[in-house]
Amino acid sequence: MIMPPCTKACTDVLCCVIFVIVILGYIALGTVAWIHGDPRKVVYPTDSHGQFCGQQGTPNANKAILFYFNILQCANPAVLINLQCPTTQLCVSKCPDRFATYLDMQYNYRYNNSYWEYYRQFCKPGFDNPRKSVAHVLRDEDCPSMIVPSRPFLQRCFPDFITRNGTLTVANKTDFKDGLGKTRSVIDLRDAANGITSLLDAKEVGMKIFEDYASSWYWILIGLVITMVVSLAFILLLRFTAGVLLWLIIFGVIAVVGYGIWHCYWEFSTLRGKPHSDGDVTIADIGFQTDFSVYLQLSQTWLILMISLSVIEAVIIVILIFLRRRVRIAIALLEEGSRAIGYIMSTLFYPIITFVLLAICIAYWAVIAVFLASSGDAVYKVMSTQDKCMYANLTCDPETFSQTNVTTVCPGSQCTFAFYGGESLYHHYIFVLQLCNVLMFLWLVNFTIALGQCTLAGAFASYYWALKKPQDIPSCPLFSSFSRAVRYHTGSLAFGSLILALVQMFRIVLEYLDHKLKGAHNAFARFLICCLKCCFWCLEHFIKFMNRNAYIMMAIYGKSFCTSAKDAFFLLMRNVVRVAVLDKVTDFLLFLGKVLISGSVGVLAFFFFTRKIPVIQEEVPSLNYYWVPLLTVIFGSYLIAHGFFNVYAMCVDTLFLCFCEDLERNDGSPLKPFYMSPQLHRILRREQGSKLYTSS
Repeated sequence: MIMPPCTKACTDVLCCVIFVIVILGYIALGTVAWIHGDPRKVVYPTDSHGQFCGQQGTPNANKAILFYFNILQCANPAVLINLQCPTTQLCVSKCPDRFATYLDMQYNYRYNNSYWEYYRQFCKPGFDNPRKSVAHVLRDEDCPSMIVPSRPFLQRCFPDFITRNGTLTVANKTDFKDGLGKTRSVIDLRDAANGITSLLDAKEVGMKIFEDYASSWYWILIGLVITMVVSLAFILLLRFTAGVLLWLIIFGVIAVVGYGIWHCYWEFSTLRGKPHSDGDVTIADIGFQTDFSVYLQLSQTWLILMISLSVIEAVIIVILIFLRRRVRIAIALLEEGSRAIGYIMSTLFYPIITFVLLAICIAYWAVIAVFLASSGDAVYKVMSTQDKCMYANLTCDPETFSQTNVTTVCPGSQCTFAFYGGESLYHHYIFVLQLCNVLMFLWLVNFTIALGQCTLAGAFASYYWALKKPQDIPSCPLFSSFSRAVRYHTGSLAFGSLILALVQMFRIVLEYLDHKLKGAHNAFARFLICCLKCCFWCLEHFIKFMNRNAYIMMAIYGKSFCTSAKDAFFLLMRNVVRVAVLDKVTDFLLFLGKVLISGSVGVLAFFFFTRKIPVIQEEVPSLNYYWVPLLTVIFGSYLIAHGFFNVYAMCVDTLFLCFCEDLERNDGSPLKPFYMSPQLHRILRREQGSKLYTSS
C-alpha cells in the first residue's frame, strides 16, 4: 500500500523572509503616505490660492462650492475638474441664480444697495468698493465681469443648461451680456463647458439609479439569498444525482437559450409587421438613450439578440455531440467531488475568508493610493489664454506674480493653483511609490488566492488519500490544511504569486503604453504592443494554470514551489489527453451550472420587477429603471454561484491529480491498492477495457 509521502518542513524559506520584509515595507509605505498625505485635497475643490472649499475651521467652512470668474475661458470639462482653467477660482456658499454683469450692478447700485450685496459674494473676500472702475476691477481680478445662472456639480458651479423645444437655454435665455460690451450666445457657454450637459444627464441617471437601489435593496438581497440557497442545494444534490442534474443543466440551458431565440424572433416579427412602427429604425439612428426601453422597440435589437443566441446554441450543441463520452467521465468526477464536499462541508464557506482578505487588500491599496496622490504642498503654474505664451505651465509664486513681467508678455495670464507636489526626495518618487503600491496589491491579492487554493487542495487531498472513507479522513481537514499552508508553505505561495504579479504588472504597463500610442501614427509600434499584450495574456493564464496545479502538488507532498510545479507539469504531460478533455469538460459543465442558476434567478427577478407575477404585484416597488435591480441580481447571483462552484472546481482538480498520481503509484493489487473510490475504479476499468477492445 503506497501513498504519497508528505514532508512537514518549511519550503522556500528565503522567499518567506523576503515576503515578510516586503510586507513590513508596505506597512512603512502606508505610514509615510499617512503622514504626508491629506485626503481633503482629493475630496474638496481648491481655489486659486490652494485653499480648500468647505473645510471646517477655515474662512471657507461655509463655502463648499468652487466658482469660476470667467467660465468662457475654460476649454473643456477635463480642464475644469483638474482646476487647470486660466481664470480666478473662488469658494462660494452658493452658485449664481441670475444673469448679471459688473456694469449693471454699478448702475443699479445707485438706487438699490441689494444689487451689490448679492454680487459681492462672488468677488474676492475683503473687496468692498463697488464704485471702482470696471477696468481696474478686471485688472486686479476683484470681481467677475459677469455671472450666469449655475448649479453645483462635482462641487463646482456650471451653467444651468436646459433644453426647451430643442433649443439650449440658460434661465430661459439664449444670449447674455459678458460684461465687456459684447452679447454672447448660450452656445458659447456650452462650448466652453463642452460635455458638461452630458455629465449632468449622467448625474441625473445616477440619482435615479440610486433611488432604485434605495427602494429595491430588500428584494435584491432576497434574490441573492435565494441564489445562495439554490447553489448550496445544487452542490449537495450532486452527491446523489450528479448525472441527472448535469444532463438537466445541459438541456435546461439549451431550452432557455432556445426560448430566448423564439422570443426574439416573435418580437422581431411583431415589430416588422406593425404599420408605422419603429421596425425600420436602426440603433445608429437613435444613438445613445438613457431610457433603455427605447431599444426594445427596435426590430434590429431583437434581430441582434436572436443571432447571438443562435450562435451560442449552435456552439453548445456541437460541443456536446463531439464530447458526449467524456461528459460521462466528467460526471463521475463531479460525483466523487460532491462526496468529498459532503464529508468536508466547511470548504463551501472558505470563500468568505478569501473575500474578507481580498477586501482588506483592496481597501489598504486604495487608502495608500489616495494618500500618496494627496501628498505635497500647493504648486502654482502660469495659466494663459494665449496658445503661444512662453511662460505657460511654468511654476510661479502668487505672492510675487503681480511684480513680474508675465502679465505684460502674456496679457490675461493667471498664477493659478495647479496640483500638490514638492521638491523633496519623497515627492520626486511618488510615482515610483504608486507603482510599488500597485505591485504589492497584485502580490497580496494573488497570495490570498493562492492560500485559498492550497488550503482547499490539502483538505480534498486528505479525503482522497484516506483508504477507508470516511473513517480515515482526519478531523478538521480544512483547518489542518490551512495551518499547514501558513506554517510550512508561506514562502512557496509568495514565490508563485510574485511571478504572477510581475506578469500582471507588465500587462498593466503594456495597457498604459497602448493607450498612449492610440493617437500615434507609428503602426509598427502599435503592432508590437498588440503582439506583446497577446503574448503576456497567454503567459498569465498559463502561469495561473501551472500555479494552481503546483499548489495542489504542494498540498499533497509538502515540497517547494519549483519542485511542485515541475512534478505537476510532468504529471499533466503524462496525462495530457485527460487534462485537455476531462478538466475542460468539467469546467464547461460547472459554467453551465452557474449560467443556469444565475439565469433562473434572473428570470424570476425579471418577472417580479416587471410586475408579471400577479400574486405579488402589490409588493413590487416603483422603479425608474427596472433593469437596475435586475442586472444587480443577475450579476450578484453569478458571483455567488461562482464562489460555490470555484470550491467545487478546486475539488475536482485536486481529485483528478490525485487520481493520476494514484494510477502511477499503485496497481490495484493487495500490496498496492488504489485509493480511489470504487466508482472511479469502475470508470478506470471501463476506459482500460475500451482501449484493449480498440487495440484488438
